[in-house]
Amino acid sequence: MLKKLSPEKIIRRLGVAVAVLILAGILGFLYFKTQAVDFRKQNDLIGYLRELKEVDSKWNEEVLRARRPLEPEAKPPVNAQAVLRKVELLLTAQGLDLKSPGLKQGIAGLKQAFQQKAELFEKFRAESAALKKAVTDARDQATAVRAAGGPVTAEADVLAAKIWEYYAEPSEARAKDILDRAEELQRRTPAPPEGAREPLAKLIGAVGLVTRHRPAEEVLAVKLSFLTTSERVDALARGLDQEFQSALQDRDLYGIYLVYYSGALLLVLGFLGARLRQSYGAIQHLNLALKEANEGLERKVAERTAELSKALAQLKESETLLIQTEKMSALGQMVAGIAHEINTPLAYVKSSLESVSSRLPEVRQLVDECQKLLDMLQAGNVAEDQLAAQFAKVSDLAAQFKTHQAAEELSGLVKDGIYGISQISEIVINLKNFSRLDRSKVAQFNLNEGLDSTLLIARNLVKHKTVKKAFGNIPPISCSPSQINQVFLNLVTNAAQAIPDEGGVIFLRTALKDPDHVVVEVADNGHGIPADVIPKIFDPFFTTKEVGKGTGLGLSIAYKIINQHGGTISVTSKPGSGTKFTIVLPVKAPESAQLAA
Repeated sequence: MLKKLSPEKIIRRLGVAVAVLILAGILGFLYFKTQAVDFRKQNDLIGYLRELKEVDSKWNEEVLRARRPLEPEAKPPVNAQAVLRKVELLLTAQGLDLKSPGLKQGIAGLKQAFQQKAELFEKFRAESAALKKAVTDARDQATAVRAAGGPVTAEADVLAAKIWEYYAEPSEARAKDILDRAEELQRRTPAPPEGAREPLAKLIGAVGLVTRHRPAEEVLAVKLSFLTTSERVDALARGLDQEFQSALQDRDLYGIYLVYYSGALLLVLGFLGARLRQSYGAIQHLNLALKEANEGLERKVAERTAELSKALAQLKESETLLIQTEKMSALGQMVAGIAHEINTPLAYVKSSLESVSSRLPEVRQLVDECQKLLDMLQAGNVAEDQLAAQFAKVSDLAAQFKTHQAAEELSGLVKDGIYGISQISEIVINLKNFSRLDRSKVAQFNLNEGLDSTLLIARNLVKHKTVKKAFGNIPPISCSPSQINQVFLNLVTNAAQAIPDEGGVIFLRTALKDPDHVVVEVADNGHGIPADVIPKIFDPFFTTKEVGKGTGLGLSIAYKIINQHGGTISVTSKPGSGTKFTIVLPVKAPESAQLAA
């Protein structure tokens, strides 16, 4: 147990601590002052200034080169962003403390000037490149017109030459001249030869580009010539040199102070070292005890972590089994309804096939007798009385077949069979759409189609109920279709079980809540849910159904599925008036959403 210190000792120790901090602070201050001048930083700054000046010179050279007629364009030394980064390094001065306000303002002004010149230079390059391309295109299109021949060849060559003259020595008179020539050429040749039509149109179009880009290039060149970036760099270099010399003088003075102060401080440090040596043994003992305590704590933490990991694995396994149990329960209800729905069309098919089978002998007899009559006619040597008798027999059978309306009856039976098969096919297709077993786990899914498929699958449950649908125009959403259909089936099943056959109504509504979310409502006019039960309905294993008729996992799983999709599910209910479940889902599932299998 630590001994309680007296107020005098506390004050004395605080005084010692403050004194040590002051002495250390003075030493640090003096040392910092002797290190304040860094030749490497000074050289770096001078290098940056030289590089900026060289970049400025190359920019000016680039402007002059670009204004020469059709001289090949040189690659710029650096881009504008690289120059601005150099200016930023100069502005921060790599930790050098600039005392002169004039230097700080000069650095800020230099940065602004280089930013302005970089922007103007990029605009100038764009205008120059567009101008040169337009002049080159005009020359190429005139060549193409000449190759096509026709009456416009000479005028096209003259116009191309005038464009070149305006580009080499621009003036308002030459600009007006080429514009007038282009207009006159277009007016005089409304229907040029087929091969010259497109190049002539491009040649005339090049006139507008040249007369637009050449003045713009001139204006930008003049603006660039008036920017005094080079003079700013020279002035800043002189100011930095003067401040650097002043900093060298201050460093030498603080070096003398540091020598004297260090000698005095050594005496203080010797005294403190003797006092610290006395407490060294006690500190080592405490460190050893702390190390043993840490090792024991780490062992306990590792054991506890292993226990929690094992419990978590068991919990996940149990959760998976419970979800599978609920899926199997829903599958059992669904299979029972589907079996009932398939039995009815199967009865159509069976009855139709049995009736067709009973009429087949009559059809077969007619076909056989007709074949015999054809054989007699082909033979040509059959007695007329035999031929007449066979003809009469075929006529009687055909009359009976027509009288009994066998053809119409067979056609109706076949249609009934086909109808029954189509009903079975529709059920199978809706089952496939409902489960979405042939699709990827996450896909674009229309919730209106999902609700329709759910109603077809649950038709055995809702066939005696009234279902009212109000589907809005909603976009497909990114989700797991089979999981969303499982939620819909659970809510529709609960609604069907909560309402009577007579007067029971299920309401289904979809709408676009906002551009990024859709809303689905499943409501009924059943007996409702008591207010004290509503907070518990999403809890696992909670159910208000009789024993054996519910697992209490349906709404819990539905809540988990909607939550994994980044959505929400809520319920409002009033006893005796019905219940409404509201689902809100994002159109695009968030990247953080984890959709379970």
